[in-house]
Amino acid sequence: MNGQRFTSVWDAIEDTAAAAENMKLRATLMLDLEAHIRQQGWTQDEAARRLGVTQPRISDLMRGKIALFGLDTLVNMAVAAGLQVEIRIVRAA
Repeated sequence: MNGQRFTSVWDAIEDTAAAAENMKLRATLMLDLEAHIRQQGWTQDEAARRLGVTQPRISDLMRGKIALFGLDTLVNMAVAAGLQVEIRIVRAA
């Protein structure tokens, strides 16, 4: 073990900083969407109707299948759910 430390698991497993940032954003959106669906008490069918996707897509979301979702799709789903997406950009350390 080389003792290297990372601020995120994505920083450790992705090949590039850009890929790690993309995964961090996708993971955040997925977790927030999942939490919103649960807080609203929506079934997967109801969530699918409200978010404009199929029930299997909601199942994939709820099961954390991050590789199946791009940023555009997740942003569109969040907006359809009545959420506002904000991005904050800061200088890298």
